[in-house]
Amino acid sequence: MRGLVGLLGVCVLVGCGGDDPVDPMTNPQAGPVAGNPDGHCSVPGEAMLEDVSSPRTVIGDGTPASCTSAAVVDAVARGGVITFDCGPDPVTIEMEATAKIVNDTGPKIVIDGGNKVTLSGRGAHRILYMNTCDQAQKWTTSHCDNQDHPQLTVQNLTFVDGNSKGETTDGGGGGAIFVRGGRFKLIHSRFFNNVCDDTGPDVGGAAVRVLSQFEGREAFVVDSTFGGAEGYGNTCSNGGGLSSIGVSYTVINSLFSHNQAIGNGANPAKPNTPGGGSGGAIYNDGNTFTLTLCGVNMNTNTANEGGGAIFFVSNDRSGSLVIKDSSLTGNPSGGFETDGYPGIFVLAKDPPTIDNSTLTP
Repeated sequence: MRGLVGLLGVCVLVGCGGDDPVDPMTNPQAGPVAGNPDGHCSVPGEAMLEDVSSPRTVIGDGTPASCTSAAVVDAVARGGVITFDCGPDPVTIEMEATAKIVNDTGPKIVIDGGNKVTLSGRGAHRILYMNTCDQAQKWTTSHCDNQDHPQLTVQNLTFVDGNSKGETTDGGGGGAIFVRGGRFKLIHSRFFNNVCDDTGPDVGGAAVRVLSQFEGREAFVVDSTFGGAEGYGNTCSNGGGLSSIGVSYTVINSLFSHNQAIGNGANPAKPNTPGGGSGGAIYNDGNTFTLTLCGVNMNTNTANEGGGAIFFVSNDRSGSLVIKDSSLTGNPSGGFETDGYPGIFVLAKDPPTIDNSTLTP
Protein backbone atom coordinates (compact mmCIF):
# COMPACT_ATOMS: atom_id res chain seq x y z
CA MET A 1 0.00 0.00 0.00
CA ARG A 2 2.84 2.42 0.67
CA GLY A 3 3.92 1.87 -2.92
CA LEU A 4 0.44 2.94 -3.95
CA VAL A 5 0.81 6.03 -1.82
CA GLY A 6 3.98 6.82 -3.69
CA LEU A 7 2.08 6.63 -6.95
CA LEU A 8 -0.54 8.95 -5.53
CA GLY A 9 2.10 11.60 -4.99
CA VAL A 10 1.39 12.38 -1.37
CA CYS A 11 4.02 15.08 -1.33
CA VAL A 12 1.98 17.34 -3.53
CA LEU A 13 0.38 18.27 -0.22
CA VAL A 14 1.88 21.04 1.83
CA GLY A 15 3.39 19.66 4.99
CA CYS A 16 4.39 16.27 3.61
CA GLY A 17 7.43 16.22 5.83
CA GLY A 18 5.27 15.84 8.96
CA ASP A 19 2.48 17.40 10.97
CA ASP A 20 2.34 21.14 10.36
CA PRO A 21 1.25 23.44 13.19
CA VAL A 22 -0.58 25.78 10.79
CA ASP A 23 -4.19 26.34 11.85
CA PRO A 24 -6.35 23.81 9.98
CA MET A 25 -9.18 26.31 9.91
CA THR A 26 -7.14 28.59 7.64
CA ASN A 27 -4.97 26.10 5.79
CA PRO A 28 -6.28 22.53 5.97
CA GLN A 29 -3.86 21.40 3.26
CA ALA A 30 -1.08 21.89 5.82
CA GLY A 31 -2.49 19.18 8.08
CA PRO A 32 -1.40 15.59 8.67
CA VAL A 33 -1.05 13.54 5.50
CA ALA A 34 -3.43 10.75 4.59
CA GLY A 35 -2.87 7.30 6.04
CA ASN A 36 -0.69 5.53 8.57
CA PRO A 37 2.95 5.64 7.40
CA ASP A 38 3.64 2.51 9.44
CA GLY A 39 0.78 0.55 7.89
CA HIS A 40 1.86 -2.09 5.41
CA CYS A 41 -1.18 -4.31 5.00
CA SER A 42 -2.12 -5.46 1.53
CA VAL A 43 -5.23 -3.96 -0.05
CA PRO A 44 -7.76 -6.18 -1.81
CA GLY A 45 -8.52 -5.38 -5.42
CA GLU A 46 -12.03 -4.16 -4.73
CA ALA A 47 -10.66 -1.59 -2.26
CA MET A 48 -8.13 -0.05 -4.65
CA LEU A 49 -8.34 3.35 -6.31
CA GLU A 50 -10.88 3.70 -9.10
CA ASP A 51 -9.84 4.71 -12.61
CA VAL A 52 -10.68 8.37 -13.24
CA SER A 53 -9.04 8.77 -16.65
CA SER A 54 -12.40 9.31 -18.39
CA PRO A 55 -14.48 11.50 -16.11
CA ARG A 56 -18.08 12.39 -16.76
CA THR A 57 -17.49 15.78 -15.15
CA VAL A 58 -14.37 17.84 -14.52
CA ILE A 59 -15.02 20.55 -11.95
CA GLY A 60 -13.16 23.75 -12.83
CA ASP A 61 -11.39 25.21 -15.85
CA GLY A 62 -7.90 25.30 -14.40
CA THR A 63 -8.44 28.21 -12.02
CA PRO A 64 -9.31 28.20 -8.31
CA ALA A 65 -12.21 30.60 -8.90
CA SER A 66 -13.90 28.08 -11.20
CA CYS A 67 -14.06 25.45 -8.46
CA THR A 68 -17.20 26.55 -6.65
CA SER A 69 -19.69 24.99 -4.27
CA ALA A 70 -22.37 25.13 -6.98
CA ALA A 71 -20.10 23.29 -9.40
CA VAL A 72 -19.49 20.53 -6.87
CA VAL A 73 -23.19 20.16 -6.01
CA ASP A 74 -24.09 20.02 -9.71
CA ALA A 75 -21.37 17.50 -10.56
CA VAL A 76 -22.28 15.19 -7.68
CA ALA A 77 -25.94 15.30 -8.73
CA ARG A 78 -24.92 14.23 -12.27
CA GLY A 79 -22.91 11.33 -10.89
CA GLY A 80 -20.43 9.14 -12.73
CA VAL A 81 -16.72 9.85 -12.41
CA ILE A 82 -15.90 13.33 -11.11
CA THR A 83 -12.49 15.00 -11.04
CA PHE A 84 -11.20 18.54 -10.43
CA ASP A 85 -9.13 21.05 -12.42
CA CYS A 86 -8.63 23.95 -10.04
CA GLY A 87 -5.08 24.92 -11.00
CA PRO A 88 -1.67 23.68 -9.88
CA ASP A 89 -2.00 24.51 -6.18
CA PRO A 90 -4.11 23.05 -3.39
CA VAL A 91 -7.56 24.63 -3.11
CA THR A 92 -10.30 24.73 -0.49
CA ILE A 93 -13.87 24.87 -1.77
CA GLU A 94 -16.26 26.45 0.72
CA MET A 95 -19.42 24.40 0.36
CA GLU A 96 -22.59 26.49 0.60
CA ALA A 97 -24.83 23.41 0.40
CA THR A 98 -24.56 19.65 0.87
CA ALA A 99 -23.60 17.75 -2.29
CA LYS A 100 -26.17 14.96 -2.75
CA ILE A 101 -25.92 11.76 -4.77
CA VAL A 102 -28.86 11.07 -7.10
CA ASN A 103 -29.38 7.33 -7.01
CA ASP A 104 -29.82 6.68 -10.75
CA THR A 105 -26.60 8.41 -11.86
CA GLY A 106 -24.21 5.47 -11.39
CA PRO A 107 -23.98 2.65 -10.93
CA LYS A 108 -20.40 3.74 -10.13
CA ILE A 109 -19.90 7.20 -8.72
CA VAL A 110 -16.32 8.28 -8.06
CA ILE A 111 -15.25 11.61 -6.58
CA ASP A 112 -11.48 12.16 -6.86
CA GLY A 113 -9.81 15.29 -5.50
CA GLY A 114 -6.38 14.56 -6.96
CA ASN A 115 -4.73 15.15 -3.56
CA LYS A 116 -5.24 18.89 -3.95
CA VAL A 117 -8.87 19.56 -3.09
CA THR A 118 -10.41 20.28 0.31
CA LEU A 119 -14.17 20.47 0.72
CA SER A 120 -15.22 22.60 3.68
CA GLY A 121 -18.66 22.49 5.28
CA ARG A 122 -17.87 25.90 6.87
CA GLY A 123 -19.16 24.53 10.17
CA ALA A 124 -22.65 24.97 8.75
CA HIS A 125 -23.72 21.67 7.20
CA ARG A 126 -22.85 18.16 6.08
CA ILE A 127 -20.62 17.97 3.01
CA LEU A 128 -21.63 14.79 1.12
CA TYR A 129 -24.83 12.73 1.29
CA MET A 130 -26.02 9.48 -0.29
CA ASN A 131 -29.22 7.69 0.71
CA THR A 132 -30.90 5.05 -1.45
CA CYS A 133 -34.04 5.27 0.69
CA ASP A 134 -34.46 9.03 0.34
CA GLN A 135 -37.27 9.55 -2.19
CA ALA A 136 -35.96 13.04 -2.90
CA GLN A 137 -32.81 11.40 -4.35
CA LYS A 138 -34.93 8.85 -6.31
CA TRP A 139 -35.90 5.32 -5.41
CA THR A 140 -34.36 2.97 -7.95
CA THR A 141 -35.47 -0.41 -6.55
CA SER A 142 -38.27 -1.80 -4.41
CA HIS A 143 -35.71 -2.72 -1.74
CA CYS A 144 -33.86 0.50 -1.12
CA ASP A 145 -32.12 -0.81 2.00
CA ASN A 146 -30.47 -3.68 0.11
CA GLN A 147 -29.42 -2.69 -3.39
CA ASP A 148 -26.05 -2.85 -5.10
CA HIS A 149 -25.99 0.75 -6.38
CA PRO A 150 -24.89 3.46 -6.30
CA GLN A 151 -21.35 2.28 -5.69
CA LEU A 152 -19.73 5.38 -4.25
CA THR A 153 -15.97 5.85 -4.05
CA VAL A 154 -14.43 8.91 -2.42
CA GLN A 155 -10.69 9.22 -3.00
CA ASN A 156 -7.83 11.71 -2.69
CA LEU A 157 -9.95 14.34 -0.90
CA THR A 158 -9.89 16.31 2.34
CA PHE A 159 -13.06 17.11 4.32
CA VAL A 160 -13.07 19.85 6.95
CA ASP A 161 -15.65 21.57 9.13
CA GLY A 162 -18.57 19.35 8.16
CA ASN A 163 -21.49 19.70 10.56
CA SER A 164 -24.58 17.47 10.67
CA LYS A 165 -25.94 18.71 14.01
CA GLY A 166 -29.70 18.64 13.96
CA GLU A 167 -29.94 16.36 10.91
CA THR A 168 -32.66 13.78 11.55
CA THR A 169 -32.66 11.58 8.44
CA ASP A 170 -31.88 7.99 9.48
CA GLY A 171 -30.84 9.12 12.93
CA GLY A 172 -28.40 11.82 11.89
CA GLY A 173 -24.62 11.62 12.15
CA GLY A 174 -22.10 11.74 9.35
CA GLY A 175 -20.72 15.22 9.87
CA ALA A 176 -18.72 15.11 6.64
CA ILE A 177 -20.17 12.08 4.80
CA PHE A 178 -23.42 10.19 5.30
CA VAL A 179 -24.10 7.01 3.31
CA ARG A 180 -27.08 4.69 3.37
CA GLY A 181 -27.42 1.83 0.88
CA GLY A 182 -25.46 0.66 -2.15
CA ARG A 183 -21.73 0.29 -1.60
CA PHE A 184 -19.15 2.69 -0.20
CA LYS A 185 -15.38 2.90 -0.07
CA LEU A 186 -13.03 5.65 1.06
CA ILE A 187 -9.42 5.86 -0.11
CA HIS A 188 -6.52 8.19 0.70
CA SER A 189 -8.63 10.94 2.25
CA ARG A 190 -8.46 13.15 5.33
CA PHE A 191 -11.00 14.42 7.87
CA PHE A 192 -10.35 17.42 10.10
CA ASN A 193 -12.65 19.22 12.57
CA ASN A 194 -15.91 17.62 11.47
CA VAL A 195 -18.77 17.34 13.97
CA CYS A 196 -22.17 15.77 14.52
CA ASP A 197 -24.62 16.00 17.41
CA ASP A 198 -23.03 16.42 20.85
CA THR A 199 -25.38 13.96 22.56
CA GLY A 200 -27.58 10.97 21.78
CA PRO A 201 -27.25 7.22 22.32
CA ASP A 202 -26.83 6.10 18.69
CA VAL A 203 -25.99 9.20 16.66
CA GLY A 204 -22.39 9.06 15.48
CA GLY A 205 -19.70 9.48 12.89
CA ALA A 206 -18.31 12.99 13.04
CA ALA A 207 -16.43 12.15 9.87
CA VAL A 208 -18.36 9.25 8.27
CA ARG A 209 -21.55 7.30 9.01
CA VAL A 210 -22.53 4.28 6.90
CA LEU A 211 -25.77 2.27 7.02
CA SER A 212 -27.42 -0.56 5.02
CA GLN A 213 -24.68 -1.82 2.72
CA PHE A 214 -25.70 -4.25 -0.05
CA GLU A 215 -25.97 -7.85 1.17
CA GLY A 216 -24.15 -6.90 4.37
CA ARG A 217 -20.87 -6.34 2.51
CA GLU A 218 -18.16 -4.28 4.14
CA ALA A 219 -17.39 -0.63 3.63
CA PHE A 220 -13.68 -0.12 2.96
CA VAL A 221 -11.59 2.66 4.51
CA VAL A 222 -8.05 2.67 3.12
CA ASP A 223 -5.00 4.87 3.72
CA SER A 224 -7.00 7.66 5.33
CA THR A 225 -6.58 9.99 8.30
CA PHE A 226 -9.13 11.06 10.88
CA GLY A 227 -7.72 13.90 12.94
CA GLY A 228 -4.07 12.98 13.09
CA ALA A 229 -2.77 15.73 15.39
CA GLU A 230 -3.91 18.13 18.07
CA GLY A 231 -6.35 20.67 16.65
CA TYR A 232 -7.48 18.43 13.81
CA GLY A 233 -9.72 15.89 15.57
CA ASN A 234 -13.37 15.16 14.82
CA THR A 235 -16.07 15.26 17.52
CA CYS A 236 -19.50 13.71 18.00
CA SER A 237 -21.68 12.12 20.65
CA ASN A 238 -20.32 8.74 19.49
CA GLY A 239 -17.73 7.71 16.92
CA GLY A 240 -15.44 10.65 16.39
CA GLY A 241 -14.14 9.04 13.20
CA LEU A 242 -16.49 6.32 11.92
CA SER A 243 -19.94 5.14 12.91
CA SER A 244 -22.31 2.45 11.68
CA ILE A 245 -25.29 0.36 12.69
CA GLY A 246 -25.17 -3.19 11.37
CA VAL A 247 -22.47 -2.40 8.79
CA SER A 248 -19.05 -4.03 8.58
CA TYR A 249 -15.95 -1.88 8.13
CA THR A 250 -12.58 -3.04 6.85
CA VAL A 251 -10.06 -0.33 7.76
CA ILE A 252 -6.58 -0.59 6.25
CA ASN A 253 -3.39 1.46 6.79
CA SER A 254 -5.23 4.38 8.36
CA LEU A 255 -4.69 6.81 11.24
CA PHE A 256 -7.15 7.90 13.94
CA SER A 257 -6.05 10.37 16.58
CA HIS A 258 -7.44 13.24 18.67
CA ASN A 259 -11.04 12.28 17.92
CA GLN A 260 -13.65 12.51 20.68
CA ALA A 261 -16.95 10.91 21.68
CA ILE A 262 -18.42 13.61 23.89
CA GLY A 263 -21.96 12.41 24.71
CA ASN A 264 -22.85 11.16 28.16
CA GLY A 265 -25.03 8.38 29.48
CA ALA A 266 -23.98 5.63 27.01
CA ASN A 267 -26.40 3.39 25.08
CA PRO A 268 -29.08 2.74 26.17
CA ALA A 269 -29.04 6.11 27.85
CA LYS A 270 -28.79 6.05 31.62
CA PRO A 271 -31.66 7.72 33.50
CA ASN A 272 -31.63 11.51 33.29
CA THR A 273 -28.93 11.58 30.62
CA PRO A 274 -29.11 12.28 26.87
CA GLY A 275 -26.98 9.21 26.07
CA GLY A 276 -23.85 8.73 24.02
CA GLY A 277 -20.17 9.18 24.70
CA SER A 278 -18.76 5.95 23.24
CA GLY A 279 -16.23 5.06 20.57
CA GLY A 280 -13.70 7.87 20.42
CA ALA A 281 -12.48 6.70 17.02
CA ILE A 282 -15.03 4.09 15.87
CA TYR A 283 -18.57 3.30 17.00
CA ASN A 284 -20.21 0.07 15.73
CA ASP A 285 -23.59 -1.25 16.83
CA GLY A 286 -26.06 -3.80 15.45
CA ASN A 287 -26.18 -7.57 15.12
CA THR A 288 -24.12 -9.49 12.54
CA PHE A 289 -21.20 -7.39 11.36
CA THR A 290 -17.40 -7.33 11.53
CA LEU A 291 -14.87 -4.60 12.20
CA THR A 292 -11.46 -5.47 10.79
CA LEU A 293 -8.43 -3.25 11.34
CA CYS A 294 -5.12 -3.90 9.58
CA GLY A 295 -2.17 -1.54 9.63
CA VAL A 296 -4.11 0.98 11.72
CA ASN A 297 -2.74 3.46 14.26
CA MET A 298 -5.20 4.69 16.90
CA ASN A 299 -3.85 7.04 19.53
CA THR A 300 -5.07 9.91 21.72
CA ASN A 301 -8.75 9.36 21.02
CA THR A 302 -11.15 9.74 23.96
CA ALA A 303 -14.65 8.69 24.99
CA ASN A 304 -16.65 10.00 27.92
CA GLU A 305 -18.23 6.57 28.37
CA GLY A 306 -17.08 3.35 26.69
CA GLY A 307 -14.26 2.63 24.27
CA GLY A 308 -11.79 5.49 23.95
CA ALA A 309 -10.70 3.88 20.70
CA ILE A 310 -13.49 1.44 19.72
CA PHE A 311 -17.03 0.75 20.84
CA PHE A 312 -18.21 -2.54 19.29
CA VAL A 313 -21.53 -4.05 20.34
CA SER A 314 -23.07 -6.99 18.50
CA ASN A 315 -26.46 -7.17 20.17
CA ASP A 316 -27.07 -10.83 19.28
CA ARG A 317 -23.39 -11.70 19.81
CA SER A 318 -22.87 -12.78 16.18
CA GLY A 319 -20.35 -10.09 15.22
CA SER A 320 -16.54 -10.14 15.26
CA LEU A 321 -13.75 -7.67 16.01
CA VAL A 322 -10.40 -8.37 14.31
CA ILE A 323 -7.22 -6.31 14.83
CA LYS A 324 -4.08 -7.13 12.83
CA ASP A 325 -0.71 -5.41 12.55
CA SER A 326 -2.05 -2.36 14.37
CA SER A 327 -1.28 -0.11 17.32
CA LEU A 328 -3.89 1.21 19.76
CA THR A 329 -2.27 3.36 22.43
CA GLY A 330 -3.41 6.05 24.84
CA ASN A 331 -7.15 5.99 24.10
CA PRO A 332 -8.79 6.53 27.50
CA SER A 333 -12.35 5.39 28.22
CA GLY A 334 -13.98 7.69 30.75
CA GLY A 335 -16.60 5.20 31.87
CA PHE A 336 -15.94 1.57 30.94
CA GLU A 337 -14.00 -0.79 28.72
CA THR A 338 -13.45 -4.53 28.36
CA ASP A 339 -10.86 -6.00 30.71
CA GLY A 340 -7.63 -6.81 28.93
CA TYR A 341 -8.41 -4.63 25.91
CA PRO A 342 -7.46 -1.05 26.76
CA GLY A 343 -9.42 1.54 24.81
CA ILE A 344 -12.01 -1.01 23.64
CA PHE A 345 -15.48 -1.97 24.76
CA VAL A 346 -16.63 -5.09 22.95
CA LEU A 347 -19.58 -7.47 23.06
CA ALA A 348 -19.15 -10.02 20.27
CA LYS A 349 -19.34 -13.67 19.26
CA ASP A 350 -15.89 -14.35 20.70
CA PRO A 351 -13.11 -12.33 22.29
CA PRO A 352 -11.44 -9.97 19.80
CA THR A 353 -8.85 -11.48 17.49
CA ILE A 354 -5.59 -9.63 18.16
CA ASP A 355 -2.77 -10.49 15.77
CA ASN A 356 0.68 -8.84 15.86
CA SER A 357 -0.84 -5.74 17.43
CA THR A 358 -0.17 -3.48 20.42
CA LEU A 359 -2.92 -2.40 22.81
CA THR A 360 -1.79 -0.16 25.65
CA PRO A 361 -3.59 2.31 27.98
